[in-house]
Amino acid sequence: MQVRISELSAASGVPVATIKYYLREKLLPEGARTSPTQASYGVAHVQRLGVIRALVDAGVGIAGVRKVIGVLEEPPENPYDLLGAANAAVTPAVSADIDLTAALALLERMGGDVEKCFPDQIAAVAQALAALDRAAFTVPDRVMDAYLTHLSAIAEEELAATPETSIEDAVRYVVLGTALVEPLILALRRVAEQVAASRRFGGALTG
Repeated sequence: MQVRISELSAASGVPVATIKYYLREKLLPEGARTSPTQASYGVAHVQRLGVIRALVDAGVGIAGVRKVIGVLEEPPENPYDLLGAANAAVTPAVSADIDLTAALALLERMGGDVEKCFPDQIAAVAQALAALDRAAFTVPDRVMDAYLTHLSAIAEEELAATPETSIEDAVRYVVLGTALVEPLILALRRVAEQVAASRRFGGALTG
């Protein structure tokens, strides 16, 4: 498959102007030059556009997309470093002076080791906890225990399912799974709460 930019737009569903923007931002590789003003594009460009649009639709900013593309193009060889790079690519920056005490306590409850966790991820937990504190909202211990237990189980299953066919497949799985699955988990959590509420209280939606 080698097509012009207009055909690439039709195949991907991404407007030509947006494709040109991605090209300028180096998020999309240049096409093969067919003349000084023309280029052709292939399947890899359609796939890359799918990745970019999925990330953007999931709320990842251009800076985050650029980090993800960087991981896809130059993946770390070590799976642990790959996971860290994938998470870092889609984790917002957090103030360096944030208090990590409560976050480290949760890490300990999960059986984790601070020396083996990426600082940005611990800081992100601390920031989320600080937001709860500002709202004077406390997660009950039994609920937090459920979060830690079930999220640990989810993490084990996700890692066990990482493709071993190639490093490229593993990168795609980890990076996109990190960025795109979180909205699904949030949506499923809300559905699960509705199911639980209907069982507990016998409620039902009315038209």
